[in-house]
Amino acid sequence: MKTQLLGLLTILGVAAPAHADVVLPRVLGHNMVLQRNKPLPVWGTATPHEVVTVTFAGQQQRTTADAAGKWQVTLQPLTASAKPAELVITGQNTIRLRDILVGEVWLASGQSNMEYTMRKNSKATIPATEDASPLKELERAHTPLIRIFLVNRKELVKPDSLHRGWSIAQDSALRSFSAPAYFFAKELHDHLKVPIGIISSAIPGSRIEPWISEEAFALDPYYATQKVDGDPGKFYEPMIRPLVPFAVRGFLWYQGESNCFLAETSTYTHKMKTLIESWRAAWQDPALPFYYVQLAPFKYSESKDTKVPLNRETLPKFREAQEAVLQLPHTGMIVTTDLATKLDDIHPPFKWEIGRRLTLVALASTYARKDVEASGPVFNALTVKGKVATISFKPLGGRLVSKDNKPLTDFEVAGADGVFVPAQARIKGKTVLVSASGVTEPKAVRFGWHEAAQPNLFSSSGLPARPFRTDKPEVKVSVH
Repeated sequence: MKTQLLGLLTILGVAAPAHADVVLPRVLGHNMVLQRNKPLPVWGTATPHEVVTVTFAGQQQRTTADAAGKWQVTLQPLTASAKPAELVITGQNTIRLRDILVGEVWLASGQSNMEYTMRKNSKATIPATEDASPLKELERAHTPLIRIFLVNRKELVKPDSLHRGWSIAQDSALRSFSAPAYFFAKELHDHLKVPIGIISSAIPGSRIEPWISEEAFALDPYYATQKVDGDPGKFYEPMIRPLVPFAVRGFLWYQGESNCFLAETSTYTHKMKTLIESWRAAWQDPALPFYYVQLAPFKYSESKDTKVPLNRETLPKFREAQEAVLQLPHTGMIVTTDLATKLDDIHPPFKWEIGRRLTLVALASTYARKDVEASGPVFNALTVKGKVATISFKPLGGRLVSKDNKPLTDFEVAGADGVFVPAQARIKGKTVLVSASGVTEPKAVRFGWHEAAQPNLFSSSGLPARPFRTDKPEVKVSVH
């Protein structure tokens, strides 16, 4: 009878009504982790005006697809659960997503140092004095409560009828996954003891502009009279937008090398601000944490075929631009001056330490762990008495130390002539005293102000001091 009706409609030239199964975005799949303690959007497409029902953890939500076939429901917040459960979506067809957990979910993005895979991590070259056990992580990784989702630029926008997007963090799936993102998830799980979901969406060599939508640039008054180059939206559209509005706790960001090669300073600060605010707006949460990595030592000045001249201060000035982003609320930054083994290799091998330090920031800020020291020494103030400049630091839980018990390195001081010379520096309590024999009246101090600098000033908790200069130009970041 149905066949005869369709045939009759065809003869009469009347279009048969279009029918489509309920279809989910690729990020909604088997083995995923849902964010605890937050409203949980579940969305997709169906036949226009089709009734869709979503059932999970004792909740049932029903909605009707709009005229374009789009639908979305929002489940009420749930507490963490390590017990696998089934999420059922029913329309004309029924989709059963199996092995769903509830815990903490983070999105990691950036360029090659974030994309840097666990496969590469297992082959990294590190000094023999370092603990090599993280290099063996692929061989022993088996934590069913850590789930990973690797964004494929060409596939994310396409539906996946098998709903296979998420994997347990082990074996072949983990080999191709971001090492910094995985080690962040592993460290976070060790501390929180709840399921962890981590999404990696990164592209090697990418500038920051492609991760920001054209719309976000157009809406930002800072760019009203500028044309933004660098392919705005190129990666945002296929690799970030399709993840919205999947509930996440926050963002991790490791990017900047490609913009440092352009000798950017305050312009990069503004681009990061635009990225952060636009991503928060996309997820409709202005308080989403955004934690990022300050660039490691590298000889940018020796790079060839660059578009602009680079020198030994290009990297310190870029780091300063990264630091200025901390004026935005709910942001955090880790320092990596000690993590480079070869200054001609832009990919530091210690990705497990990158993950660990990002976790410390998250634990201290997002999860309010009072017992966690998340930062090394950070410059606070300069005072001068006679020939000695005294540097004080923001409150630190531990002590100031020389990591190798040798005299402090990479301090410079300048007098009225503005010429910086190497300085002697020593720790006195919670301050550092800086002086140089040729400078009778210090006016400014710099620390780690060189692309190759690997200073030995640390906190007693094992975190390096943040590079600084006391005579830096002021960069004000407006907060919307």
